[in-house]
Amino acid sequence: MKIQDIIQNRTKENFSLHDKYLNSQMVKVLKTIDFDRHYVRAQGAYLFDEHDNRYLDLLSGFGVFALGRNHAKMVEVLESTLQAGLPNLVQLDVSLLAGLLAEKLVKLAPNGLNRVFFANSGTETVEAAIKFSRYATGRSKVIFCHGCYHGLSLGSLSATGDDHYKQGFGPLLPNFIEIPFNDLAALEEALAQGDVAAFITEPIQGHGVWIPDDDYLPEAAKLTRKYGAVFIADEIQTGLGRTGKWWAVEHWGAEPDIVCSSKILSGGFIPVGALMCREWIFDRVFNRMDRAVVHGSTFGKNNLAMAAGLATLEILESENLIEHSAQTGAAIIDGLAPLIDQYECFTEIRGKGLMIALEFSEPTESLALKFSWKMLEAANKGLFSQLITVPLFRQHRILSQVAGRNMNIVKFIPPFILTESDVQWIISATTDVIANAHRGPAAVWDFGKVLATRAIRAKLHA
Repeated sequence: MKIQDIIQNRTKENFSLHDKYLNSQMVKVLKTIDFDRHYVRAQGAYLFDEHDNRYLDLLSGFGVFALGRNHAKMVEVLESTLQAGLPNLVQLDVSLLAGLLAEKLVKLAPNGLNRVFFANSGTETVEAAIKFSRYATGRSKVIFCHGCYHGLSLGSLSATGDDHYKQGFGPLLPNFIEIPFNDLAALEEALAQGDVAAFITEPIQGHGVWIPDDDYLPEAAKLTRKYGAVFIADEIQTGLGRTGKWWAVEHWGAEPDIVCSSKILSGGFIPVGALMCREWIFDRVFNRMDRAVVHGSTFGKNNLAMAAGLATLEILESENLIEHSAQTGAAIIDGLAPLIDQYECFTEIRGKGLMIALEFSEPTESLALKFSWKMLEAANKGLFSQLITVPLFRQHRILSQVAGRNMNIVKFIPPFILTESDVQWIISATTDVIANAHRGPAAVWDFGKVLATRAIRAKLHA
């Protein structure tokens, strides 16, 4: 069987196959917003469709493709790993590649994290962090923040601060306490009962790209230790250079007890998750020989994933991509910031490194813009942001995303390898679509026609 032949023979069946056998609602969404392209290849920061049109990918697989797609060094490493004939997943054995990747991660990890657990995904590392914290402290309660996202498996979902993802999946796990993000008083009040196992937070909230006050994370770490709890930093999206440093907590000098990592570590090829924690936590969980397998993951230390992780870390270092992330993100923010004074609905641009948010708010002066805003919000809360993402894609071939449900915030999380030309592409295209969105009712009318036409077509072809 040759995959190339299969793909070539059935290249245009992807939407019909997904509609029939997978998630048909996703197919309808893509067709409605005119995102239903037939991508045939990818390289670096770009996707290419069947007509060889080039698209700039600022979504990067929800932040996975920091190195870009199909990095030559990654391909070489994975091919050589497959050809090596290694004994894989012996289970009653210990893997050299897993040991080497753990060694490297400990060297790069925040201070004091010297044990590693490997899993298959970010949500699995969150599950492990919850279990490890509960066992190590002998407590059950877990504090999480409103608006946070930690995953969709049962434990991580219980710690996710968005009810949209929870509806219909209950009852979820007990003893999970929600508090506001960036609120130290609320955190201390929840911790003060002395029965909390862990506080889990994203250093920067991914849904919305909300950045905390400078004292929040360092003080949160102090408070958790004061009350005998574990501080878990979910760096699944923010880690490994996304924010311009190896770990987002480094921006504030915060020292967590557990760090969860995934996404970028995969190199965009092999799913992998890594939990890094303090030795005392690990040693309490795996405290006797009969508990050596009390928590694990069948495929967690597979050779391809470990090789991908090693290659990813080497590429990030050798190609100086984390510094490039910081510089490129700053250039995008600096290039778009002047638009805030020019366009009434564009109220803020924020971010660190290549994790950037463009926020839009209801206008206060122009009556035409007020009317347009209210019309869109009445149809669906957060719809104004689609006046940015849809034209960016349809007119400028830039793939981006709304930063969260019911938010008028657009999020850019591109690969770290953007060129100066890419930066100018982003600035020019974003400037154009923001200006166009401020045409008021005319822009809304044009946008509505696109959505209505595409929705009808999606329904007819369902």
